Amino acid sequence: MSNEAATVQAAQADGTAPEPEPLPHGLGASLPAADARAKTEGTFPYAADLWAEGLLWAAVLRSPHPHARIVSIDTTHAREMPGVRAVVTHEDVPGAPVHGRGKADRPVFASEVVRHHGEPIAAVAADHPDTARMAAAAVIVEYEVLDPVTDPEQAFEAAPLHPDGNLIRHIPLRHGDPEAAGDVVVEGLYRIGRQDPAPIGAEAGLAVPRPDGGVELYLASTDPHGDRDTAAAAFGLEPDRVKIVVTGVPGATADREDQSFQLPLGLLALRTGCPVKLTATREESFLGHAHRHPTLLRYRHHADAEGRLVKVEAQILLDAGAYADTSSEALAAAVAFACGPYVVPNAFIEGWAVRTNNPPSGHVRGEGAMQVCAAYEAQMDKLAKKLGVDPAELRLRNVMATGDVLPTGQTVTCPAPVAELLQAVRDFPLPPLPKDTPEDEWLLPGGPEGAGEPGAVRRGVGYGLGMVHMLGAEGADEVSTATVRVQGGVATVLCAAVETGQGFSTLARQIVQETLGVDEVHVAPVDTDQPPAGPGCRGRHTWVSGGAVERAAKMVRTQLLQPLAHKFGMSTELLQITDGKITSYDGVLSTTVTEAMEGKELWATAQCRPHPTEPLDESGQGDAFVGMSFCAIRAVVDVDIEIGSVRVVELAVAQDVGRVLNPAQLAARIEAGVTQGLGAALTENLRTPRGLVRHPDLTGYALPTALDAPDIHIVKLVEERDVVAPFGAKAVSAVPVVASPAAVASAVRAATGRPVNRLPIRPQAAVVTGT
Repeated sequence: MSNEAATVQAAQADGTAPEPEPLPHGLGASLPAADARAKTEGTFPYAADLWAEGLLWAAVLRSPHPHARIVSIDTTHAREMPGVRAVVTHEDVPGAPVHGRGKADRPVFASEVVRHHGEPIAAVAADHPDTARMAAAAVIVEYEVLDPVTDPEQAFEAAPLHPDGNLIRHIPLRHGDPEAAGDVVVEGLYRIGRQDPAPIGAEAGLAVPRPDGGVELYLASTDPHGDRDTAAAAFGLEPDRVKIVVTGVPGATADREDQSFQLPLGLLALRTGCPVKLTATREESFLGHAHRHPTLLRYRHHADAEGRLVKVEAQILLDAGAYADTSSEALAAAVAFACGPYVVPNAFIEGWAVRTNNPPSGHVRGEGAMQVCAAYEAQMDKLAKKLGVDPAELRLRNVMATGDVLPTGQTVTCPAPVAELLQAVRDFPLPPLPKDTPEDEWLLPGGPEGAGEPGAVRRGVGYGLGMVHMLGAEGADEVSTATVRVQGGVATVLCAAVETGQGFSTLARQIVQETLGVDEVHVAPVDTDQPPAGPGCRGRHTWVSGGAVERAAKMVRTQLLQPLAHKFGMSTELLQITDGKITSYDGVLSTTVTEAMEGKELWATAQCRPHPTEPLDESGQGDAFVGMSFCAIRAVVDVDIEIGSVRVVELAVAQDVGRVLNPAQLAARIEAGVTQGLGAALTENLRTPRGLVRHPDLTGYALPTALDAPDIHIVKLVEERDVVAPFGAKAVSAVPVVASPAAVASAVRAATGRPVNRLPIRPQAAVVTGT
C-alpha cells in the first residue's frame, strides 16, 4: 500500500475523511463495461491475437473479376511450393457446397461461375503467412470473362446469374383505396449508396482440429450457433463435432464474421490436422463481408390542401449483390416502413430485391429502413415547400401515435411518441450563427482550412424521423436461454449472447445485481456448448437475452428467499432485496444476501421468447413485427454553395428508449449511431464501377472521424415503457442511423434549395449556380 493510500485509509477509519462513493449498481446506473480498461490499454485479446502450437497460416485466393466462367483451376504449383501444407478448392468441400444466412445460395468456393469481385476460389495453409499468400497467388485459374450485370434495373431482363434466378423477393404492398388522390402531389427519384460496416479490426480466426475428427473455431462471431451449423454442414460433420468459441469482437455494426473466412479456415485445419490461423487484410475484409444495400427509390406523395397525407405510392429496388444473404428481410423492412412514422390511409408499395454481380449486401444497422427514410423525408420536404408550410409543422400534422395502423395493416401497440420527439428537437435552441465570429475563426465547410469564403456559406436546418423494428420479423423464432449461478457471494451468468459493443455483458451484470443484490457478477465467455441465444442484431440481446437472464435471476431469487419466508411464515412477495440486504415488509426480518447465501450454491436456467409474428401475405399485409422504436433528429449544417462542401454544425436527437438501463452506455450508442449515419450522408460510398470494388481500404473509403463529428445533443429520451418488453426497454443503436442521413440531407436541401436526391451527398448537389 502506498503512503497516500495508507493516509486515506487511516483518515476514513478515524472519521476525518468521507467514505468513497459506492460503485454504480443495478439497472439505471452507468455501470462501466468490464472490458473497457483492457480495450483502452490495448491488452484486450482479439481474434487476430490468437496463437497455438504448430500453427499454420491461411490465405484465400479471390476472383479478380465480378463475373466469369471458370474454365480450369490448377493448384499444382501452389502444392509444390516449400512450406505449403494444403490447398483446397470446391472439390475438397466434403459437405454442403453452398451456404447463406437467409438462403443457401452462396458457394464455399466458386466452382463453375464467379459472381462477384473477391469471391473465394481456393485457400492455402502454409508454415508462414508470406508463403501462404504466395502459394495462393500461384494457383492458376483460367477464366472466361463475362459481362457483369451491375445495374439492378437490368437484372429483371438479364440472363439468370444464379440457378435460383435474379429475383430474390417481390413484395407488392396494397393498403387502402387505389383511386384515392390528393390536392397536392410531389414525386421524386432517390439513390442510396453502398455503405460498408468498416469494422475496426479486419476478420480473423483460428481453427484447431479435435481428436474426434471435429474442429474448434475461435472467431469474432456474432451468431455462434448459426455459424456452427453452417460450418458443420460444409464440413460434413454433425453439429456437436464443431465448436465455436467467441473471441473478442472488435465492434459489430453488421454480422461480424463472413462465412467466406470461417469455412476455408476450418477445411484447412481438418485437411492438415494442424491449427490454422487466418488474418484478413483490409482489402480482403472489404471484398468478403456484406454491405448496406444500394437502393433505387421512386416516390409519389399525395396530400390534401392542409398537408395531410392521403396516399403514398413507391417503388423500391434493393441491389442484393451476388447472393441473397438477408435481402428478403431488408426488403420487408423497406416496404413496411416506406411511409415512415406517418399516418397514411392509402399506400401502394412495390418492392424488389434482385441479384447482380456487385458485392453481396446484407445486414447493416437499420437495413431497409435507412434507405426509405432518406426518400420519404425528402418527399415531406417537397410537400412543405409546395404548400408553403414549415417542414416541422407539416410533419407534426402527419405523425403516427400508438393505436395507428401501419401500411402492412399492423396496429402500432407499442409506445410511439413521435410528436413528442419531433417537438423536442424542433424547440431545442439553435446554435448561434457564425456572423459575430471573426472570419479567421470560422469553421468553414471543408474544415478550418477550407478553401471557401464565409460569404458563400449558407446555413440550413432539416429534420429526419426514423423508425425501425426490433428483433426478427415475419415469423422468426426469437428465443434465448440463460443460466444464473450464485455461490460464495459471486454470481456467474452463462448466455451465448455475444458482446458486440452493444453492452449486453454490462446489462447482464446489472440485471443480476438488481435482482439478487450481489455486487460481483461475471459473464462467462461464449461458446456453442451453451444453449443458443441467436445473432446480435436489432436489439435482440437487450430484449430476448436480457429477458432470459432476468427470468433466471428471479428464479434464483425465489430459491434464496423461500427458506427465509417459510421460517417467518410469510410469502416471498413480502420480502425485498435492496443494497445487498433482505428485509421483510414489517421489519421483522433483516439480513444480508451474503449471510443468506452462506454455504449454498443456487442456479437456474430460463428462456425468453417474445410473442410470435407472421409473414407478410401476398398483399404485404400482416403482423410482421414484435415492436418498433422511433427517433427524431434535427440537423444544422453550413454549406459552401460555391464549392459544395458541407459541415454539419449540430445534430439534436430525441429518442424513444422505453427505459434507460445504463445512461452512459445508452448515450454512447446513440452518438455512435448518429455518427454512422453521418458517414452514410456525406462520405461513405463503396464504389463498384462495373462490379469492381475501387479503393478497398480506409484511405479510399472515407469514414467520419472524431474531427468530422459535430456537436451531438441528446435533448430528450422518452421513457414510456413497452409493456411486452423485458424491463420495458427498446433497442437504441439502429434508429439514429436511420434518421441522421435524412436529417442532414434535409438541412442541405434547406440551405441550398437543391433537391439532394442521393446519398452520400455529392458536392455538385450542394452547389448553387447563378449566385
